Formats: sequence, C-alpha cells, structure tokens
Amino acid sequence: MSSSELRDYLQNYDGPEIRIMEVCGTHTHEIFRQGIRNFLSPKINLISGPGCPVCVTPASYIDEAIYLALEKNVTITSFGDLIRVPGTSSSLQKARAEGAKVKVVYSPIDGEKYAKEHPDEQVVFLSVGFETTTPSDVIAVRNAIRDGIGNFSILTANKTMPGAYEAMADSTDCYLYPGHVHAIIGTGICKDLQKRGVSGVIAGFTGEELLTALAIAVRKHSEGGPFYVNAYPRVVTDEGSPAAVKLVDEFTRPCDAMWRGIGMIPGSGVELKEEYSSYDARKKFDIPVLEKEYKTACRCGDVLQGKIRPTGCPLFGKACNPDHPVGACMVSDEGACSAFYTYGGSL
Repeated sequence: MSSSELRDYLQNYDGPEIRIMEVCGTHTHEIFRQGIRNFLSPKINLISGPGCPVCVTPASYIDEAIYLALEKNVTITSFGDLIRVPGTSSSLQKARAEGAKVKVVYSPIDGEKYAKEHPDEQVVFLSVGFETTTPSDVIAVRNAIRDGIGNFSILTANKTMPGAYEAMADSTDCYLYPGHVHAIIGTGICKDLQKRGVSGVIAGFTGEELLTALAIAVRKHSEGGPFYVNAYPRVVTDEGSPAAVKLVDEFTRPCDAMWRGIGMIPGSGVELKEEYSSYDARKKFDIPVLEKEYKTACRCGDVLQGKIRPTGCPLFGKACNPDHPVGACMVSDEGACSAFYTYGGSL
C-alpha cells in the first residue's frame, strides 16, 4: 500500500478499538513529527510507553552519581540529557554548580579516553541505556582492561526490554516494538510473547514504516488472536546481532532493575560480572544504599505505564517544562512529555 492508502486506512478504520503502545521514545517523537496522531481513527489509541532509558532511570541512580561526584571526588562522564534528570533532592547539574566534576561526552569510549588522559582522576561513566547502547558500554570496559586503565569504571543502570514487555502487557493490545532493540536481540522474544497472548509489530522509523506497522497492527487486531509481525525486515533479522549479544554476555550478567515510575522488574537489568568488579563503580567505591523518600506531584510513572497521557499530569506545561523539568519524561529528547510539549500534543 502507498503512504496515502495507509493513511486512508488508518483514518477510516472502524473496527474493534485498539490500544497500541509505542515503546520507543524515538517512535513517539517521529509519530508526532509526521502528524500521524492527527488523522488516526478514534478507534486507534496510541500510548507512549517506557522506551526512554533516561526516563526510566530511578532517582536513586542519580543520587549515586551525585554521591560519587561530591563525596568521592570522582569525575562523572555522561551523556548530556542525564545531567538534568532529577534525583530525590538534586541533579548532576546542580552538583556541578557546587563544584562537582561532571563532563558531557558523546560515548562511553570517550569516557575511557578521558580517564586515560587524566590518570590522576577517578573517572566514572554513567552507563544508562537498553540493548542498543550496552555493547558500547562493554567495549569501553574492554578497552580499559586492554589499555591498563585502572582509574575508569562504569555505574550501570542498563536495562533490557523483554521484562518491560511482560510487565506492561495489560496496558496495551499491541506493542509497537522498537526496531533498533530487535536489531540486536532478534525476534525470539516477540514470538515467545505471542505464544503467551501478547501481540506486537516490529517497526522502523520513517513515516512510511510507522504507517505500515500501525496498519498491520490494526488489521491483525481486527482479525482476532495474538499476533507478531516483523515490519522492519531490512534491519531486523531473527538472529539479531550475535556478535553484540556475545560481547554483552561475556562481560555482564542479568540482575533485577528498578524502573522509575514502574518499580522493580526482576531480571530486567545487567551488571558487570564479578571478575570485572574493579570496573563496577558501585563495588569499587562501596556506594551505600541510598534510599530517600521521594515525593512529587509529577505523574511521570503513570505516563510511562500508559495510564495517562502527559497532558493528564497536573504539572505538565506549568511547573514542569523543558526549561524547568520536574520529571525525567520532560528532560530527555525521547521522553513522552517532551514530545507532547514540543509538538503541542493534546491528543
């Protein structure tokens, strides 16, 4: 079908109502940018899910990074969007104003390079992301071992999507699976979830690819029964990237992980194996358990679970905006609140 035919089909759809969760933050932003929400049939309800790694990073993780910077005099290296994410009472941006060393880098390898060039500093890279970025975090550790760099470590908050798919299944009738994640891990989990009654379509990122994936989801849903379709075959294969999976498996092991706004999802995180503990910042610096009471009127957690749209939060666009974010969903470029604010979303 052509783009215009796909658009007409989605606009005039009059079958059973369907809730489609775009797990990936990039999908959320591209759907807005393409204006797709504006012409969908009222029978099609798009839900923005937890597919922004910065958004689901818990406040306690930010507290750990601030502790390292202020209490252990560690140089923090991180992607830029994480700097403004609020912890329980502060942020790395505020800590930097208090004298903490916080450097923005473009990759974990840049963090390892900085440690190599500054041997008198202890350097920690904030390792946050899903299956797409974990391989590069592991490569930075591998390079540090190879180069004999002892002043570099990573603070992990890496997460894996399969556990989230299962945890969020009641919030949607069909997942719009993120194509880049499945380019790494393959399609096995999608097939397994289908057998357990969970439907989904792997989607690409162009306007036509998104329209195609949405049309497939709607058509399959109207036919009844759980389904799975790979609508991004030019990138996603059944086996994914065995080399990337092997690399991650060599250095890391699964662990339970806390997702901001969602809670603990067993086995949904990864941490360095014991033999690489000297590169694990939690163990290297013996970070204490930082459990502080975290109260806020921000409903980012409900947004991430698909319970409300960003506009349903009382702070949205008022106390919480990109210049003064209260919740992580407004900080990250991939966050649902950021997308709704940027594109004026009220749908």
